[in-house]
Parts: sequence; C-alpha cells; structure tokens
Amino acid sequence: MKKLLLLLALPLAFFSCETEQAVKKPNVIFIMTDDHAKKAMSAYEGSVMETPHLDQLASEGVLFDRAYCTNSICGPSRAVVLTGKHSHKNGFMSNHDTFDGDQTSLAKYMQGAGYHTSVIGKWHLVSKPQGFDDYKILLGQGEYYNPRFVSSKGDTSKIEGYATSLITDMAMDVIGEQKAADKPFFMMLHHKAPHRNWMPDSSYLRAYEEKHYDLPDTFFDNYDGREGAKGQDMRVDDMFWSSDMKLPIYEKKGDPGTGGFATANQARNWERAYNDLTPDQKAAWDEYYVPLIEEFYKTKPEGKELAQWMYNRYMNDYTKTVQSVDDNIGRLMSYLKEEGLDKNTLIIYTSDQGFYLGEHGWYDKRYMHEPSFGMPFLVRYPDGIKAGQKSSELVQNLDVAPTILDFVGEPIPEDMQGTSLKTLLTTSEDADWQKSIYYHYYQGTGWHHVPRHNGVATDRYKLMHFYDIDDWQLFDLETDPDEMDNLYGKSGYEEKTLEMKTELKRLIAKYDDDTA
Repeated sequence: MKKLLLLLALPLAFFSCETEQAVKKPNVIFIMTDDHAKKAMSAYEGSVMETPHLDQLASEGVLFDRAYCTNSICGPSRAVVLTGKHSHKNGFMSNHDTFDGDQTSLAKYMQGAGYHTSVIGKWHLVSKPQGFDDYKILLGQGEYYNPRFVSSKGDTSKIEGYATSLITDMAMDVIGEQKAADKPFFMMLHHKAPHRNWMPDSSYLRAYEEKHYDLPDTFFDNYDGREGAKGQDMRVDDMFWSSDMKLPIYEKKGDPGTGGFATANQARNWERAYNDLTPDQKAAWDEYYVPLIEEFYKTKPEGKELAQWMYNRYMNDYTKTVQSVDDNIGRLMSYLKEEGLDKNTLIIYTSDQGFYLGEHGWYDKRYMHEPSFGMPFLVRYPDGIKAGQKSSELVQNLDVAPTILDFVGEPIPEDMQGTSLKTLLTTSEDADWQKSIYYHYYQGTGWHHVPRHNGVATDRYKLMHFYDIDDWQLFDLETDPDEMDNLYGKSGYEEKTLEMKTELKRLIAKYDDDTA
C-alpha cells in the first residue's frame, strides 16, 4: 500500500513542479538606445553596418519592421514608454518639460507585481525616478567618457571608463544581485549611445579603419513643395566643426557650423569634453584624429567635397558608437546565459526614436519622415515566443508598457493608450490589428527649428500637418519611399486626402489630443 501511495505521489509531485515552473514570472529587460537608426542595424534592409549581436537577438525572437515612435525626441519618447500614454496625456511633450513622477507608471505597476525594479543609464526626464528600487542614471544627457552617475542612494559619482560599457557592467551587477535574492526583476537599461556628439570608445578607434560612405541620393534635397522642411537647421554640412567634426576649435567665433542652435557655444563644450579624457584616452584619441585633422586643413575641402568629408566623419563616429552598443549587448546576453537567465527573460530592444543618416541632408530626428519616425524594435523570450519571426504590423512605443504587463500576468490599466503586442508575438493567427497610427511632435522651439506637426500613417500612406504654418504633406510610401513627392493638392489624390484627413481626426479624438 505504501509503495502504491508513493507511486501515485510521484506524478503529482512532478505535476506540481511543472506547474510551479510554468507559472514562474519572467524577468524583463527593456533595452533602449538613443537615436539608433534602423539602417544602423544589419537585421534591417539597407543597413550601413554589421550588428551581429543585435541580429542574433532578432533571430531568436520577433523583428518588427514597422515600429514607430509617437513623438520623435528623447525625453518625451521615454515618458511614453514609461506611462503607455501619448505625450499630451503624460505631460512630457518636449525636452523643455519635467516629468511628473507622481503619476502611475510601468515601474510602479511592476513593483506592485512583486518585481525588483531598476533603471540604469540615461534617464533624461529631469525629475527624480519614482517606482524604482534601484537606479544609477546619467546626469542630463550624460558623458561618453568618465561619466557622472546619480544613484538611488542619493550620491553622485564620476566613474572612469566608457559609458556604454559602464552601463552594461552596472546592469549585470544588479541582475546578479536579484538572481541571488531569487526575485524576478524588471530593468530599464538605457544607453546614451549613439546620441550626438558620437564619441566612440577609444579601443574602437584603433580597431576600425576610416570608411568612405556614399552620400544618400536625397542628400541635396531642396525641399520643393514641402514648406515644413525648409526652415530646419539639421543639415550634416551645417554641423558644428568643433563638437561634431572634432576639429580643434575652442571659440564659437571660429566655428562656422550652426549645428541646430547657432548661438550655442559647442566649441567650449568640446574643449571641456576633450580635456576630461584621461591621458591614455587622450593619447588614443589623438592617434586617430590628429592625422584626419591635419589632412583636413591641408586640403581645405569646399562645397560638395566639404559635405562629403563631414558626412564621412559623422558616419564613422556614429557607426563606431553603435558598434560598442552591439558588442555590449553580446556581453549582456552571454552573462544571462552563463547565469541561466536567458530563457525566462523577456527582452525588448528598441531606440527612443530613429535618426537621419544623411537622408534629405539631415542628422537628428523630430520629423514624421520614416528615418526618424521608425525605430528598431525586437522582442526575445525563448520560454514564451517562437524564434525567427518577422512582423510588418504597425506598432508603437506606446505599446511597450501594456505588452510587458500582459506578459507578466498583470492587468492593463484602462488609461493606458497603447495595446499589448502579446497576441502578435505568441500566436500564428492573423490578429485584428490597428491599420493606422498617430504621431505628434509638440516642441517646435529650441534646437533645430522643426515646426510642430501631427499626422497619421497607414501601411502605405502618410499625412502630415504642420499646423503653425498650415502646410500639409501627403506621401505614398509604396511609390515614394524617400518621401520626396508631396501629393497633397495634386489631381487624382482628392479622395485619398479626404480619407487620410478623416482618419487623422478620428485618431485625434481617440487619443483626446486637443493641443494642435
């Protein structure tokens, strides 16, 4: 009889173990870089560089090729992710604002669900982080070299090293502590890179040769028929010669670049950044840049040759900065595997928005055009998501918070305006998914002089309204992927224009946006 009872108990014990394992909450790591263009990730078509570790992540999960931000600028994008609400609802509409930390947030909901919560790296929301058990955040935009961090203990420390590697080190330390405590963790891992002014790790300066990058076909765009594009200050050939091009100019009057804010003294800022390097860092920096500087002043390029030289400098620095991110993603994934955490950890990788790599002659973001509106977006979770998937559904950073809550088994708050992606990620059935998405850039003043605008995008068409100057722009992304031909007001597009305007009004009402 005892033997029979033992035999009966074994399956029950096995079932109990399996059930406990099945309901174990996943860890969550949300990784966000700053200004990472899709064309700087080789999993996407037309990439300008190789990113093997990010590609590996994409191959082990789902890669989205139609992922977009709601407001293409740093701080507001972070606030959207944290709240699941459009900028006009969470109160952080531009980089002139301060985030209201008293409002509900993803971090607070995850705390309530029993998770250890942390944010490591760039914060850029001005106010003190709330809802996090632990944080180590960069001051403001942060520095690439020897950055200063503010911790949840209230101290500020300057740490020697390179920001991307230091942030990764800190993240792994926190993860290790939570594994030892056997507590599920939710981490927001926010890299500074590849934000302007693109200072690569000194070791990458030696490892990679200077490359030539052909100017994009639209580089010399004259913005004909697109009034909203004409007044900006975002052209690569107008960058600061000092901080952007790394030329030794230490007085504003000696820097011919306008750089998005003509009166800013970036020459002095560049001098401070260079002087803050350690002797070894400075030696590596000089070894790479001094020959480039000497050659520049020897040849004195002008016109198109100067534009090409500036574009090459920009792209070499930018891609090396991204390369460091990719390698540190590889470090993180190796660590998770070594610790046995790679299977039951939901990882989302994205950027706060996209970025221009010379399209229309630009760098920076803000516009609703594809290079800055779109962003890399991938999700990996071996215990819950089939590997090797690709999705062309229209998704936004607005959907991050509800998606994470859905995966950890928490209810999605009614005031969140995004939609969980869990169905798209975990089923093979065709979901009844949204067919249009809403965008609104609210800032207008300050850097780069991009007019305020809102708009609607579908799988093929995009309508943008620069409402302060009453400029409308309609594009057919299928026939005009570079968005050069404004169809608004042209014969034959009356019906499509009315359809898109109607949809824009519907989305404005849906999201209760009365700010335009």
